Amino acid sequence: MPAVDRAPVSTKSLNKSRSSRNPASGSRDRSSVSLKENAMLLCVLLFSGTAALVYQVIWVKQLSLIVGVEVYSITIAVSAFFAGLAAGGWLFGRIADKVQQPLLLYALLEAGVAIAGFAATIALSHAAGLFVAIQAQAGVLAWIVPFLLVGTPAFLMGGTVPAAIRSQSRAEMQIAKVGGWVYAANTAGGIAGALLSSFALLPWLGVRGTALASVVLNLMAAGLALSLARRSALATSERPIEKEIATDPPPTRPRIAIALYAVAGCIALGYEVVWSQAMAQFLSTRVFAFSVVLATYLAGLATGSALYARFSRRVHNSWGVFGLLISAAGLVALFEIAGLDLWQLRFQIEAGNVAFAATQSEFARMCTHFLVAAMGVVFVPTVLLGAAFPAVLRMTASAMRAGRDVGTILALNTIGGIAGTLLTGFLLVPALGLVRTLGMLAIAAAIVGILAVQFGPTVSSRMQWAVCILALIAVAGGVFTPKDRLARLLLTTRGGGNLAFYEETRGATVAVAEQRSGDNAFRRLYIQGVSNSGDAFPSLRYMRLQAMLPLIIHHGESHSALVIGFGTGITAGAVLKYPHLERRVCVELLPAVVRAGELFPENYKAGADPRMQIQLRDGRQELLRSSDRYDLITLEPPPPSAQGVVNLYSRDFYELAGRRLEHNGLFAQWLPIATQNTEDTRSLVRSFLDVFPYANLWSTEMHEMLLIGSFLPIELDVNQITSHFAPSDVSTPLQAVGISSSAALMATWITGTDGLRKFANDAPAVTDDYPRIEYSAWVRPREITRILPELLALQTAPPLINSDATFQSDMSGEHNNLMKFYAAGLAAYAGDRDAWSQDISEVLREDSANPYYRWTLNMK
Repeated sequence: MPAVDRAPVSTKSLNKSRSSRNPASGSRDRSSVSLKENAMLLCVLLFSGTAALVYQVIWVKQLSLIVGVEVYSITIAVSAFFAGLAAGGWLFGRIADKVQQPLLLYALLEAGVAIAGFAATIALSHAAGLFVAIQAQAGVLAWIVPFLLVGTPAFLMGGTVPAAIRSQSRAEMQIAKVGGWVYAANTAGGIAGALLSSFALLPWLGVRGTALASVVLNLMAAGLALSLARRSALATSERPIEKEIATDPPPTRPRIAIALYAVAGCIALGYEVVWSQAMAQFLSTRVFAFSVVLATYLAGLATGSALYARFSRRVHNSWGVFGLLISAAGLVALFEIAGLDLWQLRFQIEAGNVAFAATQSEFARMCTHFLVAAMGVVFVPTVLLGAAFPAVLRMTASAMRAGRDVGTILALNTIGGIAGTLLTGFLLVPALGLVRTLGMLAIAAAIVGILAVQFGPTVSSRMQWAVCILALIAVAGGVFTPKDRLARLLLTTRGGGNLAFYEETRGATVAVAEQRSGDNAFRRLYIQGVSNSGDAFPSLRYMRLQAMLPLIIHHGESHSALVIGFGTGITAGAVLKYPHLERRVCVELLPAVVRAGELFPENYKAGADPRMQIQLRDGRQELLRSSDRYDLITLEPPPPSAQGVVNLYSRDFYELAGRRLEHNGLFAQWLPIATQNTEDTRSLVRSFLDVFPYANLWSTEMHEMLLIGSFLPIELDVNQITSHFAPSDVSTPLQAVGISSSAALMATWITGTDGLRKFANDAPAVTDDYPRIEYSAWVRPREITRILPELLALQTAPPLINSDATFQSDMSGEHNNLMKFYAAGLAAYAGDRDAWSQDISEVLREDSANPYYRWTLNMK
């Protein structure tokens, strides 16, 4: 027990008198007060951790609008957040040791985070233009903007954990226990923040509303911490003063232990980089999947820290345990990825099916799928890593300097994490691939473990042998695990076929698979395991029309075109074939996608053609950085429900793109009607109409449509359209996909501005502040059977100029046949084979040579 100083006689007598009158009652009162204070402190840590993770999520989203979604830029920007945490932990940890009431410091820090956090959120929403302007004039100095905006509140956040641990530490033996519980509780709040931000706050409140919710949490934490500080001050004045003495010898070789923990932080963040890229291939690019994985990661850290805190008094060799934890975490992380097999993926699917059977909710099915996957890959290694934090506290920290020591440990571990993210993402993964990178990290973890047991005092030989055996297994696993393990598994889960291209690059994995469907052979592009189209006939048709249709109907002659997103290169290739264009630009985020484009011959070698200027950057950043103007801007990004892609579907983006159009320029937006619910399609159309006063809708394929917008009326002059269609470089590629004439092209018209307004009605727009489509529900089964008839019901006659009876007749025939073809498709979805057979027979009787219609017959 701690020794007690002599107190004034009157105080001792008063305490003795109170306890002698009713000792049991006094014990119960003190126990009740202690439980209440512990509950209050738990709430403080939970609120603080929740707010911190919510801020991190919304700031990453906002930073992507400023610096772009290119992985290098966003990693550097996010590093500002972690650098702020490290600096804050180092400085405020020292301050916490010097103040009488560390919880008062904690309250002030939380209040400061509330103010600085909300101010940063508001400033970030207006910082994109400033960042680009400074970068154009001063280069890297522009990075001061995100570093200051994100780093300032993070700097204040960094001081909260050292202050909390300092407020609770009393003796050397308690450092591991106190630190473990504080870290676990704060991380548990982070779990809530990771889930709440994606599943509730951002969909309901938007970015600024979510920031305000975090401010409330900060202020609640500050208020509770202030109340605890007052209670502590009052209790200190009324009770004997306890000395803070060490019950164990002081830590030995703390600098070595801190250095090893910093390296462990580097390795741990390396795991996170590999996990996020590897698991995305077998889960989903939806933000919910990433949130569940992040929550599982944090749950593992919290569980490990809590377990060590619970049993800390039984640990007699912290050095050996630390070495064993780090080594085992690396080995488990390696084998859970390297050993990933088809049965595990099937188990995830079956678990999701069970959840669906119990709830009839597709949302529950998918989230269960994500959770089972995350538990199988992420949870166990992070439990081991979480236990390492209180272990290293026991090895390095002193109760007399708890704030300073904890702040230093967290600061160096965070700096190590920044280094690990950069090293893994930009050097190891591109050079070695995901599996071999994980092997290297496991070997590095084993080395940390060996050093820990070698430098640690009185580590048993049994512990040393255990760590050495783990190291040998890690080396063997890293060397002998096939490098293409994930590639072969990906192909198995994506319908088989042959893998024609596979490249694990910084930030994403790009693959091309050669597959068959009935008698049709085609290639499909996968990015992060998700299909991003291919050269199957329907895809070839809508991607060619994505560029050629707006160029053909453009009033006047088009001289410049911008394609956002290379993908298979088919849209960019169509731009190449259009004559009279003097400037052709294509923006693509991933260089590997351009390289993979060589495998799609229907793109006319767009990636290597000198007439096509390829810009390797984020599409939104291209519009921010460049003042060039275009007659056509066309884009076909991934579906807007994919994480981060909604930035290319928002009203704010359309306003930015509109400023880069010539006075009568056209903006063409791919409208994915089969991969999102009707409500989301309405919101997307509403965002489009809010910017472009003149808009029309075209059907480029049964499952895809095309929005074309302009600031001037879109005139459909038949003479000009026929003239634009006539050159063989235009007509031949279109005839190959079933558009035989300018009349057939006009037959794809659906409706104009009035029809689109009727469809959108009062749907809420998608904006940068309310990126609602990114958080939408999973697509209902056979949604195409609901949305397609509703859109086709909006049909009006196209407002043609200079149209004669022959053209009208040809267009009407083409249109009726196309609608009959769509009716056949809807009958197939409904399982009505007789109706399908009758409709498709009528279609082929009218136009038996149309390759688009004939392609369907080869499907089985």
